Amino acid sequence: MRYDMAAPRMRSLLIGLAALAPAVALASPGDGHSDPVAPLALALVIVLAAAKLGGELAVRLGQPAVLGELLAGVLVGNLSLVGITTLDGLWASPSLDMLARLGVLVLLFEVGLESTVGQMLKVGAPSVLVATLGVAVPFGLGWSTSAWLLPGQSAYVHAFMGATLCATSIGITARVFQDLNRLHTAEARIILGAAVIDDVMGLVILAVVGGTITAVGGGAALSGIGIALIVAKAIVFLSASLVLGVYLSPMLFKMASRLQARGVLLALGLAWCFLLAWVSSLIGLAAIVGAFAAGLILEDVHYRGFVDRGEHALDELIRPISAFLVPVFFVLMGLRTDLRAFAAPGILGLALALTIAAVLGKQACSLGVWRPGVDRLTVGLGMIPRGEVGLIFANVGTSLYLDGNPVIDRNTYSALVVMVMLTTLVTPPVLKARLGRRGL
Repeated sequence: MRYDMAAPRMRSLLIGLAALAPAVALASPGDGHSDPVAPLALALVIVLAAAKLGGELAVRLGQPAVLGELLAGVLVGNLSLVGITTLDGLWASPSLDMLARLGVLVLLFEVGLESTVGQMLKVGAPSVLVATLGVAVPFGLGWSTSAWLLPGQSAYVHAFMGATLCATSIGITARVFQDLNRLHTAEARIILGAAVIDDVMGLVILAVVGGTITAVGGGAALSGIGIALIVAKAIVFLSASLVLGVYLSPMLFKMASRLQARGVLLALGLAWCFLLAWVSSLIGLAAIVGAFAAGLILEDVHYRGFVDRGEHALDELIRPISAFLVPVFFVLMGLRTDLRAFAAPGILGLALALTIAAVLGKQACSLGVWRPGVDRLTVGLGMIPRGEVGLIFANVGTSLYLDGNPVIDRNTYSALVVMVMLTTLVTPPVLKARLGRRGL
């Protein structure tokens, strides 16, 4: 029944959004009497409606909401294929882009809040080894696939393609284990611990590759020493943020808890996130590295004074803001996916090859499991989805330039989006089937 209803609901979504096209034309900023915020307001109507309807459809089909939001963006962004051209420029909106960038910072802050430094230290050697293999092998396969299918591109492009394949979307796998009441299993603990660690490793790789590309793009000569300095910068920033944050954040939040004004905890939490994002960017790293570190540092005990007097916890306060900004990011990523790109020679093959590399790369994780009774294949399958993390990495690539050209152009970006969607789509059913077969 769910699948029977899918097509009519999607048609209704497209018809409803297409009906807004004339309004978009009327909201053109060329009218001197219009409020400059009006075009953005109407764009948000379209984006948020697409996000929520697409997310709802995905959930009804047993898929993650993020997949529906991304697919809704792809459909809206390619309405010109059916003759509707009014929304063609929506993907290039600077205002939407800025909101999406804020959404990414909030998203990484949330991901960091879901874990703690203490939890990372307790996951044990299996999770560390699984994470290490789950980063190194996909990176190598991503580089090799890019070098094979994009021979005209530079080594920096190949390195960035490899970096995009490194991370794992912890949220999707966690949801599958939660739905099946299997979060207590050894497989779940190893996967979730490894996913957090390989996110950190992936962010370090992203910082190194991005910093190297930025340096080369700025005309700087690159050497082994230069690369080593970028690596050291990334590691030192993360380490210093964690060490200083563990000592400073409790004092900061304790002092702030004496303030009686409403919304202090939310404002302080966001300020903490944006501060570390700014510092990260200031030293030449991606801002998302700082946002993730900001969330990782904070623990419930740091803001217990606020909770003790009846306020909501920080993760609960962040949730409404995330529900607004994060879907803007996912829909915008979909809007930037040009389906016509797959008519270009090799792009569809690139998408499929990257997907195969992404899946096989994470199966190497199973080699890091040596505990008796732990199902290696379950661990490998649970590490497959790239989800929101893969999209964030791909988006960073579109903002980096070499010789005046983006490192990730629209055609390559479209291939990466397909890889993200396929790895996200395939994981829940195959993981459920494996858990059911093993009786876990």
